[in-house]
Amino acid sequence: MWADERVVNVFGLARGRKTTMASARSLTTDRIWRALEKTAFAVISFVPPEGEPRSSGVVCAAARRHLYVVTASGSWKARQISDGDPVSVTVPVRRGGLLSLIAPIPPATVTFLARGTVHPAGSVSIESVSKRLASLLPPERKNGCLLELAPEGAFLTYGGGVSLRDMAKPAAAIARVPVA
Repeated sequence: MWADERVVNVFGLARGRKTTMASARSLTTDRIWRALEKTAFAVISFVPPEGEPRSSGVVCAAARRHLYVVTASGSWKARQISDGDPVSVTVPVRRGGLLSLIAPIPPATVTFLARGTVHPAGSVSIESVSKRLASLLPPERKNGCLLELAPEGAFLTYGGGVSLRDMAKPAAAIARVPVA
């Protein structure tokens, strides 16, 4: 790929063989939020009162610099996550374009600590928070609890803004970027 044929990756960074490779260190808060706004899947993890860590894959959407998840009112997540609880969130960010459909290209990841707020079923219109999230949900899930996850501190990214070769070099592939 020549300098005048640069490709912009999912983090909004240009890359190409004849240009200087973007590094994970050049990621910005805005670029990470733009990538999060394009995703629809995350893994949330936390430790319930019983003390055994749990993780759960969730359909999500980012809006207003928060991540939103809908879960059934009686679900494990709705029962175990209370207002103000810390939750770890990891979002895989697809990379590689069409090539990723035929080659095993690992996703980049964005991980962060968030504080959860639980909005009981029916207390908040999902469409008013995120039309995108509402469009991802089957009709029977639209009446669930809305979990609002507010990121704190810094995003820890792996593989964003670097080549596949540099993903094998943690010093090049890891970056910390302030949430706000």
